[in-house]
Formats: sequence, structure tokens, C-alpha cells
Amino acid sequence: MIKPTVFISYSHKDEHWKDRLRPHLGVLEQQDRITIWDDRQIDAGATWYDEIRKAMEQAAVTVCLISADYLASDFCVKEEIPYLLERCKNDGMTLIPLLVRPCLWRACSWLKPIQMIPRDGQSIAEDFQGREDGVFVQVAERIFEVIDEPAPMGIVIRAAKAVAFSEVFVEPTEALAEPSMPPERMDIGRLPMTGAELFGRQRELELLDEAWQSENTHIVSLVAWGGVGKSTLLNKWLERMEADNYRGARRVYAWSFYSQGSGERVASADLFISEALTWFGDPDPTAGSPWDKGQRLADLIRQEKTLLLLDGMEPLQSHLQYERGKVKDPALAMLLAELARHNPGLCVITTREKVADLTPFPETTRQEDLEQISAEAGRALLRVSGVQGADAELEQAARDFGQHALALNLLAAYLREIPGHFVANASGIPDLDVLETEGKHPRRVMAAFAARFGGGPEVELLRMLGLFDRPAKAEEIAALRAAPPIPGLTEHIQPLSEAGWLRLLDKLRQARLIAPQSRHLPDTLYAHPLVREHFGQQLQQEHPEAWREGHNRLYEHLKAAAKEYPDTIEEMAPLYAAVAHGCQAGRHQEALDEVFCRRMDRGEAFVARKLGAMGAVLAALSGLFDPPWRQPVEGLREASKGFVLNVAGFCLQALGRLAEAAQPIQAALGAAIAQEDWENAARRASNLSELTLTSGDLVQALEFARQSVDLADRSGVWEQRMINRTTLADALHQAGRLPEAEAAFREAEEMQKEKQSQYPLLYSLRGFRYCDLLLGQGRYQDVLSRAGQTLKWVTPQNWLLDIALDHLSLGRAHLLQARQEGTGDFTQAAAHLNQAVDGLRQAGQQDELPRGLLARAELRRVMGSLDRARADLEEALSIATRGGMRLYEADCHLEYVRLHLACGDKEKARQSLAKAKQMIEDMGYHRRDGEVAALEEMLQT
Repeated sequence: MIKPTVFISYSHKDEHWKDRLRPHLGVLEQQDRITIWDDRQIDAGATWYDEIRKAMEQAAVTVCLISADYLASDFCVKEEIPYLLERCKNDGMTLIPLLVRPCLWRACSWLKPIQMIPRDGQSIAEDFQGREDGVFVQVAERIFEVIDEPAPMGIVIRAAKAVAFSEVFVEPTEALAEPSMPPERMDIGRLPMTGAELFGRQRELELLDEAWQSENTHIVSLVAWGGVGKSTLLNKWLERMEADNYRGARRVYAWSFYSQGSGERVASADLFISEALTWFGDPDPTAGSPWDKGQRLADLIRQEKTLLLLDGMEPLQSHLQYERGKVKDPALAMLLAELARHNPGLCVITTREKVADLTPFPETTRQEDLEQISAEAGRALLRVSGVQGADAELEQAARDFGQHALALNLLAAYLREIPGHFVANASGIPDLDVLETEGKHPRRVMAAFAARFGGGPEVELLRMLGLFDRPAKAEEIAALRAAPPIPGLTEHIQPLSEAGWLRLLDKLRQARLIAPQSRHLPDTLYAHPLVREHFGQQLQQEHPEAWREGHNRLYEHLKAAAKEYPDTIEEMAPLYAAVAHGCQAGRHQEALDEVFCRRMDRGEAFVARKLGAMGAVLAALSGLFDPPWRQPVEGLREASKGFVLNVAGFCLQALGRLAEAAQPIQAALGAAIAQEDWENAARRASNLSELTLTSGDLVQALEFARQSVDLADRSGVWEQRMINRTTLADALHQAGRLPEAEAAFREAEEMQKEKQSQYPLLYSLRGFRYCDLLLGQGRYQDVLSRAGQTLKWVTPQNWLLDIALDHLSLGRAHLLQARQEGTGDFTQAAAHLNQAVDGLRQAGQQDELPRGLLARAELRRVMGSLDRARADLEEALSIATRGGMRLYEADCHLEYVRLHLACGDKEKARQSLAKAKQMIEDMGYHRRDGEVAALEEMLQT
């Protein structure tokens, strides 16, 4: 039978008291009832930390000799106590604090709920002089009770606000009062179990405490690569909250995206959204679009103060460079955006990547980079990884390597392979002439590993991963490993057997240079972006031919692996990657012609019009620029340069990046004119008119519009002539020149009728612009008829923007009809406007989305849903302000005037009107002059 171990934790300055205690415990030891362990039993030359850790793991009882020296000891308080408290909680170990000398022990939160021996704050040294043995007998009797009757004879409580939490023995008379009322509902079972170690994270724990108490912090995202302890930190903080009955949270709900089942591809948040909607009380979790589901879930969460915990979100974030960290699932993205705008509780996220969707909300969200850690956390990380050395040596090593979590994880793995595992060996790792901001310290250890590996398969595999800007799939790796070997890249890897390959993966995982095997995608290889970047740069600089051939292999593989003409953005992904790899292989023109133009764009802007993936188009084109988005690469033909410039400008505009969009479109216009390509020149001048109009430069918009009409007439292409007249008409409309605008629309529609008699009405964006003018004249019946017909034309084509704009026209028309006829029936208006907003989101048109949000905000205001109206208005204004869309910004301020009046706040209404009026005058946005005058009159009455 294994005897229980009694572990004595003490400061060496209290060794006298430890020696006085031991004989009393020796009675039990002599009777073969216990084994006593203290650190004087460590043999000379032994790895002392491992010995202490082993003893703590085996302990059934721990006696802590409390004194000022003990509580001031970093090792005792920061290494031993957190682990021992975890043992109390998880394994039922008993912890007995023994106050040997007077000290400020009440300042230590972990000691407050534990019954101290002696009682009443007395110490052995001061209050029991000459009677010390009586106190030591109490300790021995308590240990005897524990080993004789393992079930604790008291009340188990949780320590409140402790450095780490535990279940500890307290006498019934000493039981603490219950804190505030616990949550009404709680579900945290999906969070992963984590280790006991959490050192040096007091600042982050305090940050989470502050965030929970703050009314201004709505979301906290904890960001770091694996091995830093994100989930452990979350669990520790949750234990702090639990000890205080969650500090006023009425509901606590946790979800881990790592808990959805081994091997499952986490490509969407559908399961989370469905389960959460059900848990929070939604009557039909299957109803509505993804954006509507995200909105509803946010509304449900905000009904009461809620703690929402989302662990491991990175599978649902984009790994592509152009949108790194963006949440791919629309329902989850909407949920986060809504909670960032308003949340009486708190949402806490753990992830490997910063959440790009939170960037627009700096005042209400915090993204904490856990890669940068304290020296003491670095010491603990090295210690638990088996690195040997004194505390001061380990902390100095942490500082020497920039207190960077990745660097220290790699350093620990590197030192483990050196006999003795001594931290002193870290001094042999050379410095690098690299800036700290570029990953100097992690790269130092990577370079040391590379030197250790030599030219073998380890470095080759890391170089292979350097070819990727994303996790590497098994089939992509197989394409690189295939015969014949690539000199400088796969010479040693290509001959490996499958067993040899698996051993190689295991070796690099042990070295922490590649991530542990993913439960969701077990055959996909993940590496920290700095690892990929370091070895990719090394390959490009030292073996340029291997770099190009590696990318060439991936280009050919991805071209062949994709459907010839993909129908969805998921099916399209291999072709986007193929274009990028083709560019790196030096095959720019071929990648543009054969992959992008023929299979992706298809001569009809397929990806943009039918998939709404503007960002993905930009990502595919980025390799065709140097630098983006100003100068196409020299390997392209002149006509191709103009084409990619225009497409890039169009996508940048659609993404709401108007300032970036102007330069490439202007360059494309100049190139087309120089080549006397009048049709493309006309198209690009029209694009520039639309862009400058949205940005609020109406003078420039009118100039580009007139130029676009002249160029279109010069081209002789009827369709471009018709389109560009509507561009001019829209600019005239916004400038307040309504008769001229209507005449231009009618001229364009006559051209449409003549050339396409089966489509006698303006449709698509042209039709929407005309309907916008008609609604301004109160002609809602005309709009209902027009948009109803054009919606039938565009729906079979699946033109996302056109469909959304027709719903927007119909929604606005139904709203105007209900108001003018006084029916109070807004059912049709709500249905169409909801479809319009969802459709504009799906189309990826940030430059059009404010239109839909403004119209829906008006509807909600009229219906009395003022909070929801404000939410739409806030989003519209945020998009407009961030994107430099000054025309929409002015419209937002006008709608704020009406919203403030509906809320009875005339002062705020006056402030909003002053902003709107000034912008309208500055821009020459005279279409709104009548509205400004009407609102001024309302404010005067």
C-alpha cells in the first residue's frame, strides 16, 4: 500500500521551525502511516525543481510554514502555492497553513478563507513561547484525521479573488458567508480542461476583472499562439468569478470551437449559433439569414448582464493576408459587431489571431497580445518545460529573449535537447541583426535550430512551410514532396518513408516549430506566422530557384485540384491560391489570363457580381502589383496592367476603401486613354465619378461623369453610352439639378429600350439610381412597378448587388406608401429592407451598405423601434466615417436629427443638423437642401 506523502513547504529562513515540526509528524512516519518530504531530501546534483514538483504531485497533505520570508519568496508563492491550490481543488489534497512568525498574512487573498493554525491570528514564535509543542500536535492531529478518514470533516468553500483557486478545508464555525446571488443560468461545460500552471498573469487577470466591471468594455480578445496559456488564463479568471458567484452575471455561457468533435471541419459557427439561440430562448433558431441570426442572438444576450466566453475562435478566422483575422462566418461576425456596439455584460474571446472585425471599435473592445509576457511568467514557462537554473537565471533568460512567448517556448524546446537542460546554454545562441519588431528573438532560436539540424529534412520541411501564407494541406505538401526532388527544398525529404515522415513531424512538433496536430484538420500543418516567414525568407534568399520551383509546383497542383469553373467561394479558394503561387513562380501573365480571367472572372466579374468576394479578388491580384495597389509588375502586358488597376480600384471601392481606390482607377483611366481604348476609358471614368461622388466631391464627380459620357460616345458602344448617362444623371441628382438628372435618365432608358426591347426599363444600379430620384418626387407607385419587374429579371442571374438594390427600392417605396396613405402597415417595407441589408452584406458592397442601413433606420424609427434604429444608424455612420464616404455621413447626421427628435432631445437634434448642414454646403449636396429647411422649421416650432 502506498503511504500518503506530507509535503512541507517553507522558507529556508524558517528551517528551525520545520525541524521542530518534523518529530511530531515522525510518530505517524514511524507507524508507517505517512512519508514526510521536504527539500533537504534532494540529492546533490539532482534536478531540484523536478524533485519538488514530483513531491507536490504525490502529496496528500501540505503544511505551509507561514512567515514574512515565506510570503516574500517568489518560488514559494508563485511556483508552489498556485500548483498546491490546484491540487486541493482537483485532487482533494489538504492544505494546512501554520503561522510560525507574525506577518501580514491577511493581505494574501489565498489565505483568507483557510483556517490557520494557531487560530485568531496568533503565531507560534510570539504567542506560544515555551508551548510550541502543543501547536505542532494540532498539526499532527489534523494530518492524522485526514489519513484516517479521507473525507474532509468540514465545509468546503472556494477562495475568493485568489491568485489561483482551490477547495480548502474550513471549520464549520469559520465558514464564510455566501457572496451575491449566483447566475440564473449557466453553461460552461464545453470549455477545455487546462493545466494547473498559470504564473505571471496577474495583470491579465486584473484586466479581465476591470473589463467585467467597466461599462465601456464590451469585448476582450486574448490573442496568442499555442502554448502561451490563453485557455488556462480564461479558466483561472472564471474560477475567480465563480468564487464571487460571478459578480452579478445573470447568465454565463461558454463555447469552445475546439469541442465540436474530432476531425470536424469548423468552417462555420452554425452549431454554436443554433445552440446559443436555443439556450438564450429564441423561438426558432433556424429562421432568418445568418446576419439576422447574429443580430437576434446579440439582442437576446443583451437582455440581461451576461458573461459570454468564446474559446479558440481561430478556425473561424481568415488566414489570408488581405483579411487576416476576419471572422468568416457572417452570423458570428454580426454577433461580435453588435456586442461591440452595445453590451451590458462582457464577451471574452481566446484566439491565435487578432479579430479584425473588432478593429472599428477601439473604444469598446480590447485585444490583448499574450505573446509578450512578464519575466516571472517567462521563468515559469521555462521551469515547467524542464529548463534548469536558479530563478534569477531563468528570469534573465526571459528578458534576454525579449519576454516573447514564442521565443521562450522555442528556447525551452532547444535547451531540452542539451544534457542537463541548463539555462546557461542559452548564452550560446547568437544574436541576429534583426529588429525586435520583426521577431528578432524567436528568429534567433529558429536560426539555432537550423544550425543544429544542418541541411537535413527538418530545415527542408520548415522551408516548405515558408512557401505558404496559410496552413498547409496534406495534398499540397504531397505535391511538393513528389519526385523529382527540388534541389535545396526536398532533396532529403523526398526519399523519406511514411514512417520517416511521421517521425520528422513529431520531431518538429517536439521542438515547437510546428503546431501540435489539429483535431479538426489532422493532416494540415500549422506553424506560427513568424516561423513560416523566417524560413520562407531564408529559402527565397539562399535558394531562389527552389523558391520559384516550390511555388510552381503549388501553382500546377492547385490549378488541377480546383473545379474548372467553381460556383462558390469555397470552391474558388484553390484558384485564388494558384494565382498567388503562380505570381511567386514568375508566371504573372499566365496566372492572370488562364486562372483569374478565364476561370474566375469569366468576362462578367463573376466573383464580384455573383459571390460578392471583393476581398478575395484583391488577394488574388496582390501578387500582380509591386507595390499594391499602385504599380502592376513589369511582367504584364500594358492592357493587362490597366485591367488589374481598374479591378483593384473597383474592389477597394466596394470594400469602402475609397482613398485607396482612386489612384489605381485614375492610373487605369490614363492607360486606357493612352492606348485609345475608349470603351475601357469610359468605364473607368464612370467608376471615378461614382467614387468621387460617394466621397463628397460633387464638382469632381460631375467632371468625371461628363468625361465618361464623352469617352463612351467616342467608343460607339451603346451599352457603355447608356450606363454612363445614368452616371451623369446620378451626379446631377445629388447636386440638386433634378430636371437635368431626370432628362438624362430618360435618355438612357430610351437607349435601353431601343437596344434591348425585352428589357424596356433601366435595371441593376442604373435602375436603382432612377428609382432613387422617383422616390424623392414621391412617386412610390412607379417604383413599386419598376423594381418589382427588374427584380424578376435579375434574380435568375443571381446578381447579388442588383437583387439587394431592388429590394432596397421596394422597401423604401412600401415605407413611403404606408406613411403617405396612413395605413400603418410596414410589413412589406420591413421584409424588403431586411432582405436589402442582408443582400448588400452578402454582395460585399461596403460602399452601398450604408444606403440600406439608413433606409432601415428610418423604418425602425417610424415604427418606434428607436434602439434598433440607432443601431443601424451607428453602423452606417461608422462605415461612412471609416471609408471617407462623406455623402452618406451627411445622410446619417440628417437621420440622427429625426431620431433625436423622436427621442425628444432637441439639443442633440440641433447639433446633428448643424453637422449635416455644414457638410451639405461644403460638398454642394443640394439634393438635401429641402430636407435641411424642413428640419430647421421643425426645430423652431
